[in-house]
Amino acid sequence: MTANLHEKFNAGMTAFLGQDYGTCIENLSEVLREDSAHRLALVSRGAAFLRTGQIRTALTDFDRALEVDAGYYRAYHLRGLAREIEGDDEGALQDFTKAIELAPEYGAAYHSRATLLTKMGQLDQATEDIQMVTQLTQQNIESFADENNVWRSNHMQVETIMETE
Repeated sequence: MTANLHEKFNAGMTAFLGQDYGTCIENLSEVLREDSAHRLALVSRGAAFLRTGQIRTALTDFDRALEVDAGYYRAYHLRGLAREIEGDDEGALQDFTKAIELAPEYGAAYHSRATLLTKMGQLDQATEDIQMVTQLTQQNIESFADENNVWRSNHMQVETIMETE
């Protein structure tokens, strides 16, 4: 990726984070004119289209991202969200399930599927997904705490060494 393309991509992502979806779409469209297979630009622009209510256009970007990388679980999740908005609950359910199959620890897809299953009246399955979200959240908290403790432990060792010298 050229420096200019990288700058356009970063500008698009910054605009997305600032909820300036029009600018985001403009910048990511420029990236895609130069690199039509840039999966992250496709998914991010699709998400911006989704935020602006352009569901059909968002679906096109998510489909293109999946043509580039059929294993891109986030594209399945986002396409599922778009399908649900369109009223295609079965299609959304398939996409959420595929995202989970591809990335079993991707909690956002479990949450989206639980919400959809609740809406569809499938409460037992929704409860299982919510339990999985809770479990994944707990694992993430424990992992963060362990990493923080390792850092703190190493930091304390450095302080001890510095004090004895």
